[in-house]
Amino acid sequence: MLFANYYQLDRVKNASFEEIDRHHTYNPTYTNRLLRSEFLKRGIELNNPDVNLDRNITFSILHDGQPIDQISGPKYLIATENPYICPLNQNKAYFREFEGVFTWNTNFSELPNVSHVFIPNQIRSENTPSYDERSIFSCIINANKAFPKGLENDLYKERIEVIRWYEQNAPLYFSLYGLGWGKPEPAFKASDKLTRRFKRLATQLFGYKPFPSYLGEVIDKELIYRQSKFAYCYENVANLPDYISEKIFDCFFGGCVPVYWGSHTINDHIPSSCFIDRRNFKNTEEVHRYLLSIEETEYTQYQNNIQQFLLSAKAMQFDTSTYVSTIVDKVLSDIGHG
Repeated sequence: MLFANYYQLDRVKNASFEEIDRHHTYNPTYTNRLLRSEFLKRGIELNNPDVNLDRNITFSILHDGQPIDQISGPKYLIATENPYICPLNQNKAYFREFEGVFTWNTNFSELPNVSHVFIPNQIRSENTPSYDERSIFSCIINANKAFPKGLENDLYKERIEVIRWYEQNAPLYFSLYGLGWGKPEPAFKASDKLTRRFKRLATQLFGYKPFPSYLGEVIDKELIYRQSKFAYCYENVANLPDYISEKIFDCFFGGCVPVYWGSHTINDHIPSSCFIDRRNFKNTEEVHRYLLSIEETEYTQYQNNIQQFLLSAKAMQFDTSTYVSTIVDKVLSDIGHG
């Protein structure tokens, strides 16, 4: 048996491969578990580094950019996190330190050690409720997060704009779910932090609701999407090439039609007939008017288009099995292990 290290921030004792992920609300460890399983089939045991103490390490895989000063031997990087959150995921000099880099970011395709992978999903197609069976007109399921003001292509602030528009203009047509919306939005400047502190105190003393549309946390996003006609599905940042996260697929799996804003290459990979492109509208009011105009026949066509896509070879580019095989095949080829 050969041994390899899997570096993932804050993960020890093989927490990266536990069936229930204690670090993430929506349990993405299926991907890591499949990766570990495929390496085990080839006689390689992939563990968090503390589990591999005093063992000879054949190679190391880093899940997103981290310091590498103390890591010897062949190294591989899986760079799927948004680079505005993990800056090393867009650092060419850092990329060159690895035998292989796996990323969606086609800006680095010219580097000889870079392989393209999409953010992985468990692609599936199931029957979902019809238009009339959906009691929620539109929703957002996200955590209450923010970037410092002034960040180019920031879509956190655009989510806030959607929430505020509906709360002020069409509250019966919108529901907000996710982590942290019982508190005011994050603040970064001293004056904003002070204001936030007063609002936070008001929530505790007087029952003030920073976001009146908020209906609570969600254990299973699909349960909400199966009840929703439409979902505002915004990535954290716009205009990153092939940065297509799980967000749009979560909507698809629930048969919910997404209003998508994010990667500018989305139409290269997902048919435009499967979603409503937010870039085609001036503001949320225009989007809402369009959503109101969609009748059951047109809505059913969107659902049919989504189902056809999920059953296609193109959708399988996003499947976890494709992601895992790309990584395993590259590493095994490099180390000469059949």
